[in-house]
Amino acid sequence: MPDLPRRILVAGASGAGKTTLARRIAQASGLPFQEIDALFHGPEWTPRPSFVDDVDAFTSQPGWVIEWQYGAVQPLLAERAQLLVFLDYPRRRVMRQVIVRTLRRRLRREELWNGNREAPFRTILTDPEHIVRWAWRTHGTRAALVDEAGARNPGLAVVRLRHPREAESWLRETFPFAR
Repeated sequence: MPDLPRRILVAGASGAGKTTLARRIAQASGLPFQEIDALFHGPEWTPRPSFVDDVDAFTSQPGWVIEWQYGAVQPLLAERAQLLVFLDYPRRRVMRQVIVRTLRRRLRREELWNGNREAPFRTILTDPEHIVRWAWRTHGTRAALVDEAGARNPGLAVVRLRHPREAESWLRETFPFAR
């Protein structure tokens, strides 16, 4: 088996499935996984002051899997990573996924990170930063960010996956023991 990457990023629009795929990669590879939102969001959705330091500490390890988000750390992550997996799914798929996920989390009152829960769904009308509005607004910007990261970091391999079937196939081929 060829040498597998040990520092892996998963990129994509909000709701594309970054965290799910990152967890699966970590499980299949045996690498540690850190959900980046848990490092960023403090209580009451406030940014944690130690965010950048926490990301720096986690990615100072010899191997890891983490999502590629948050402009404050994206350059650092891209510099340290060997592989960036980009979930470049169509907007309609991503929007369906983010809406279903947001509704499920809200209805179940799931705790997300540091005591936070999804806001009432009606806030989509009043909060310009609501995750569904954010996903819609930023969906088209991800590809350029990924392309730029690849250009600035010649040692960073980029895998672009355009459908969940491609992601499944890639995962099975790259990590044969993945489930």
